[in-house]
Amino acid sequence: MNDYDALRDYLKKQTLPEFVLSFEKIEEIIDAALPRAAHRASWWETLRSPQEKMPQREACIAGGYIATRLADGKSVRFKRMK
Repeated sequence: MNDYDALRDYLKKQTLPEFVLSFEKIEEIIDAALPRAAHRASWWETLRSPQEKMPQREACIAGGYIATRLADGKSVRFKRMK
């Protein structure tokens, strides 16, 4: 089981076209601390280095959303994929 399966499942249940989750909320969902790397925008960017398989990106895509870390460095915007 992937650490981010719970995030994928959470995203699959969402109906909003776009919403924001704090890192704190994401950690609550996955029941674990996010790595320090999660504070870098590139860690979430789905379109950056698509050949690089990253479990958190895969979970977001499988959940139907594209994730983008916000400028505050403490939250992530999830936007439904077309």
